[in-house]
Amino acid sequence: MMTNVVEKFLRYVKIDTQSLMDQSTFPSTEKQLALSRLLVDELNQLGLQEVTIDENGYVMATLPATTSRALPTLGLIAHVDTSQDFSGENVNPQFVKNYDGGDIILNAEQNIVLSPTEFPDLLDYVGEELITTDGTTLLGADDKAGVAEIMTAVEYLAQHPEIEHGKIRVAFTPDEEVGQGADRFDVQKFGADFGYTVDGGGIGELEYENFNAAMARISIQGRGVHPGSAKDKMINAALVAIELNEMLPVNMRPEYTDGYEGFFHLWRLNADVEHADIIYLIRDHNRDLFEEKKHLLKLAADYLNVKYPAGTVELKIKDQYFNMKEKLAPVMHIIETAKKAMLELGIEPKVTPIRGGTDGARLSFMGLPCPNLFTGGHNFHGKYEYIPTRSMEKSVEVILKIIDLYSQAQ
Repeated sequence: MMTNVVEKFLRYVKIDTQSLMDQSTFPSTEKQLALSRLLVDELNQLGLQEVTIDENGYVMATLPATTSRALPTLGLIAHVDTSQDFSGENVNPQFVKNYDGGDIILNAEQNIVLSPTEFPDLLDYVGEELITTDGTTLLGADDKAGVAEIMTAVEYLAQHPEIEHGKIRVAFTPDEEVGQGADRFDVQKFGADFGYTVDGGGIGELEYENFNAAMARISIQGRGVHPGSAKDKMINAALVAIELNEMLPVNMRPEYTDGYEGFFHLWRLNADVEHADIIYLIRDHNRDLFEEKKHLLKLAADYLNVKYPAGTVELKIKDQYFNMKEKLAPVMHIIETAKKAMLELGIEPKVTPIRGGTDGARLSFMGLPCPNLFTGGHNFHGKYEYIPTRSMEKSVEVILKIIDLYSQAQ
């Protein structure tokens, strides 16, 4: 099983599936479909049924029940795309066979080092085998590890029809990283009673709370005048952008928050004298505090439109997703079963709020309750990403144990 999950992961990360914001197509990039089509081929080879890929790039398949008993239909979901924050082209995974607790040189030529000084979680994996980047790309464990783990689990079950289980539905989605992964997901077609996204971090993570999320796009129109004669005439859009940012609380920046604390994340800024464009990501687990943050940004924009000519600052805020906890509270058996599965496998469940979002958040509000299981990966979206191979194996075991527990419960 270990060999299978690692082999699959290494095969999948070689395919560049980076998604991009603000594209007119769905999925946002054609190259995501290369992995999706490969998965269709592999699912067919495994003998799964109802294997489909629709016009939007959603892959779905069925592993039929092996019992006539009435068992719930369980869904397993992961996304194929990787973040646009860092290159996913020509990924070249490196193996650390027996990690000794020291620095890991990812790229000697560029002096890129993965160090427990900066990333202390590394010390949890002393003696284990790690897969890292070569320092020039991300690794893609978010979420190709989840894809590989689901594929390995269903492969095992397909090869062992003597194991009793209910109907299992599998889905692989595009564009999760740009917040569109659930936009065209057909919950009715998927037909699961509940599901699990396999899209979390380190071993033991189990998440059913996530941020409420919004994206704020701000356009600032300046007035360019020769600096030699600019007095009382120039409006420097770049400086107005800085002024707006300085009106937001410093302690509400991502680098100063953790746990349940929300933030304003200055994600994009392009500016010159004439014009500035800003994108903020607004996040908070608490719905009231989330609304307050949106209101605070609006107040800042309103103030600047009084200080400067009306219309200088144009603000548009779009809600992206909400905290799935309210949708999972009535069906907590999904969480309790995952906890039990981990404990029976000797894994301590780490129930933590997601400081981000998953497709599961959107899907939960669309009628498919969907908490999040760990993949084993760390430091997603950048060159310091790594994943212990043992954690990948344990993820597969947890998936299989959850399925087993539901087959025993009836």
